[in-house]
Amino acid sequence: MATQQRRARSRRLAFVAAAVAVSAALASGHTVAAGPGAARSDEPPSTPAPVATPVTPSATPAAPAAPTAPATPTAPAPPTVPAFGAYLDYGPRGVTRMAQLSTWLGGAELRVGHTYLPGDRWSNIEGRPGFLDVWANWRREKADRLLVLNVPMLERNEEGVPDHEVRRLLREGAAGRFDHHFRALAERLVELGVPDTVLVLGWEMNGVTYTHRCGPDPEAWKQYWNRIVTTMRAVPGQKFRFDFTPSRGRDAVPWTQCYPGDDTVDIIGMDAYDQPRGMSFDEQVKEPYGLQEHVEFAKAHGKAISFPEWGLFRNGDNAEYMKRMLAWMDEHKPLYQTLTDYCPHGVWQCDDNPRASEVYRSFLFGRDDAPDPAPTTPALPPAPTPTPQPTRPTPERPAGCSPLDLGDWVGYWIGGKLCLRLDWWSRTG
Repeated sequence: MATQQRRARSRRLAFVAAAVAVSAALASGHTVAAGPGAARSDEPPSTPAPVATPVTPSATPAAPAAPTAPATPTAPAPPTVPAFGAYLDYGPRGVTRMAQLSTWLGGAELRVGHTYLPGDRWSNIEGRPGFLDVWANWRREKADRLLVLNVPMLERNEEGVPDHEVRRLLREGAAGRFDHHFRALAERLVELGVPDTVLVLGWEMNGVTYTHRCGPDPEAWKQYWNRIVTTMRAVPGQKFRFDFTPSRGRDAVPWTQCYPGDDTVDIIGMDAYDQPRGMSFDEQVKEPYGLQEHVEFAKAHGKAISFPEWGLFRNGDNAEYMKRMLAWMDEHKPLYQTLTDYCPHGVWQCDDNPRASEVYRSFLFGRDDAPDPAPTTPALPPAPTPTPQPTRPTPERPAGCSPLDLGDWVGYWIGGKLCLRLDWWSRTG
């Protein structure tokens, strides 16, 4: 009990002393300065209202931000599947059947349309009005499509013209007699909006089937090829690519003897059918002027390869050939390949080759030759913006004022610390 009375008395004395000190301070002009210790622990501070911060104009204008360098475009990855299609018909039905073949292949994208100019007369070789229109329309529908057009070098191209006549025609062509026909064709293709057509000019020149064959005079043939290419490239707006395409093997003459030179050849193709009878695929690869030499020759000359014509033939419904040929093209990545799809070569329009048909369909079902998109690094989520915490303003001590420490208990009750002005004795009452 005595102890409690002493504590009560001490509290009363302290309170009286504090009251006296406060009265004296107020009377003499003392100021209360709120400090960090004045806030009560059981009363959280309120969130201050936002205060607009005035913007003071700078005397020196800020330097403009450095321009951001444009990002370097990333080259697309090379296609993992060669662009493919099929020869289905030379006219409008060929375009219609392409969509049907795509459906049969599970929606696989046929990017290559392949047709032939009739070689019976010069007016057709010039691309007579109406013939190429439907193919040009198909090509323009999508930017990544490829139109492949076989172009005869001479009229009466499949009429068995004798060698002496072929020799004479080749020499006349090398001298420029037929330039205007090929200029007309180039202008026609540019007019139709297909200036980037791939032109398979004088195909299978190493054989004996066509009037535009090389054998009767290889030197004249090469000069004539160069003359045609130079003439067509001179037409404004053209972006043609010229495909030099012999048949596989030696045939009548080695096809390397007909090669006109790197300046006028963009692609080195090969027409490769499953023949002669009894020849295995390995033999087709290794034979003189065969599949392996085709790849090596093109590589040595820095050219892309192609297979404008290929398919079954002398060995019938040869599923092994179909499997191996498709794998060969997947390995060596031609610019394009187009199966000849009619009997005896084909697999969709020909019911005679069911086993090879199943191989072809299963290999290409649903395939797309577009490059896969480059992998991207997922962006990191933005760092969370910290919630601004209100800060308690630090009071400034008035000039000429000295804090008066009366203890934490007194400061708690009066809401701060007393500040005693140092010039109070000079003031008048």
